[in-house]
Amino acid sequence: MTFRTNFILDCVSSIGWTLMNVGFYLIIFQFTPTIGQGTGWDQDRFFIFLATTWFINSLVQAFFMPNAEEFSELIRTGGLDFALLKPIDTQFLISFRKVSWSSLSNFAAGLVIAAVALYRLAHHETDPLVPSALSVVLYVLFCGCGVVIMYSLMICLSATSVWLGRNQTLYNFWFYITNFSRYPMEIYNRGWGTALYGLFTFVIPVLVVVNVPARILAQPVNPETSDQWWLVGWALVATLVSLAGSRWVFRRALGSYRSASS
Repeated sequence: MTFRTNFILDCVSSIGWTLMNVGFYLIIFQFTPTIGQGTGWDQDRFFIFLATTWFINSLVQAFFMPNAEEFSELIRTGGLDFALLKPIDTQFLISFRKVSWSSLSNFAAGLVIAAVALYRLAHHETDPLVPSALSVVLYVLFCGCGVVIMYSLMICLSATSVWLGRNQTLYNFWFYITNFSRYPMEIYNRGWGTALYGLFTFVIPVLVVVNVPARILAQPVNPETSDQWWLVGWALVATLVSLAGSRWVFRRALGSYRSASS
């Protein structure tokens, strides 16, 4: 925010990208009532899904992405040496050195989209939906779990720069696989997409990042009638495993670091 014009332009470009996405999906829903037959993701519910994507991605991009991008530069220039000397956990320091506030403009756009979609759902003539207080609390909790999973994946890829020197290709891999998290997981669970469904649900759990909180709010999980509780439980397990795994990878990477001057 030191460079105000650049900050404003970043916000405007982010909002513009968001509006283009909204327009794109509005066009799609002119030709189909749902995303996938029988999935239940109609226009209003899908826009809650889309808003959830923006909530999680904007938080990751604001608080973690600028620091992950500079990790290899810290290694090259010797800045990591000074970070290791600080009386604070190195991973915490590396992860929160900078904040890109302009990335939160998408978060604000998500709030507007979610509010409109929830209003429309609450005023449906048939089967109106008003989320309970518990659903809202669980939604916030699992959005946090999604942020942790995305952060864990990002810090693992960034830590490889200790061994590779420059890992821009691997870092780009983060953008490629996170694209799978932006769509309802039902679209993968058929035909040859079943392999992707299994891979990105249980091995690299990016599908649970958005799908679980969006389901809790837009398609409430009922303990008496729903068979989706296993997915909610797996999201919690995946969050803990991802965080522990990223911590292990980061510490192993630091153990291999030999200083810029050595």
